[in-house]
Amino acid sequence: MKVGTDGVLLGAWVDVSDVDNVLDVGTGSGVIALMIAQRTLATRVDAVEINQEAVQDARENFEQAPWTRRLNLYHTPIQLYLTECKYDLIISNPPFFINSYKPVDEPRSTARHTESLSFQNLLKAADQLLNPHGRLAVILPPAEGLHFKTLAQAAGMTCIRHWTFRTRRNKPVERLLLEFSKIHKLPDQGEVLLYEYDSGEVWTKEYTALTREFYLKA
Repeated sequence: MKVGTDGVLLGAWVDVSDVDNVLDVGTGSGVIALMIAQRTLATRVDAVEINQEAVQDARENFEQAPWTRRLNLYHTPIQLYLTECKYDLIISNPPFFINSYKPVDEPRSTARHTESLSFQNLLKAADQLLNPHGRLAVILPPAEGLHFKTLAQAAGMTCIRHWTFRTRRNKPVERLLLEFSKIHKLPDQGEVLLYEYDSGEVWTKEYTALTREFYLKA
């Protein structure tokens, strides 16, 4: 499971203030869980993953991290994850291909197709595992993200942050960064646009500021 822009964006963007425990659903290689641990001082980060190869990668990455004592990995689907913990934050870079051709590569297929984790499954887990003030954060393509917002609203969750990501100003929207709360309150200041490149291969100052702690070249 390669480290992609989606995971880096979500791990750098999500609000981790006043968060004592976090659950990363579908951790893959563990990059988001590692980023959360890096950004916090004492936060406990639990991670669940169903793919055996990804679990092996994440375990190795967790063991080598300076924050290994705060990282916990569970080889299980979220639908079967049992815990008495109520989380302050659940974060996920979830599968988003609902009805589409599946690649031959099984791990890649599992990571991208919602048969392994439907949006409804993720929202049900959030309802069961978040504390009353907890939040859910996801990254999705635009159409899927708007669909997820509709489902979340029906499940009693309010979108409190909405960022739109494009690689360049003349490109279409590629991803939505969305954060939800069980507490009904007005959304933050509407939609925020984020561009990766200004021109050529030069990152925008906004993208650099967001991700500088995680890229060697930033």
